[in-house]
Amino acid sequence: MSQKMIDFIGGEKSLRKLVNDFYDLIETIPEGEKLRKLHLRGHGLDHVRTEQFNFLSGFLGGRRYYEEKYGHMDVKLMHAHIPISEQDAEDWLTCMDYALSQNRLEGIEIDKLRKTFRQICLLLVNDLDDWGQLKTK
Repeated sequence: MSQKMIDFIGGEKSLRKLVNDFYDLIETIPEGEKLRKLHLRGHGLDHVRTEQFNFLSGFLGGRRYYEEKYGHMDVKLMHAHIPISEQDAEDWLTCMDYALSQNRLEGIEIDKLRKTFRQICLLLVNDLDDWGQLKTK
């Protein structure tokens, strides 16, 4: 039986620290500026810290808190109303990369996780304008 990623990174306590470090970066570094503004338009950063932990727990093989609460783990559906550009995706990845490094998470498994995060972030890039409407051409 292979080790679950959540166990590889140190369990829920370590995941919670990773998520909090990630959002601390979003709140403080230039790459987080637009992401921070997007979250402040919605339910805010405290809410997203909780829900990111809930989602990542299940995503990484732990308890599926997000699914228990919302009935799904469809990341595309979660972000369907949010305008996400390629730069936004790159900024998210930069912040997560810094958070992973801050938490000394490295090695082959973490490289795989980074690759998976990249695929998901690029999947979420859409053609919505700043207010979540489809852009007209």
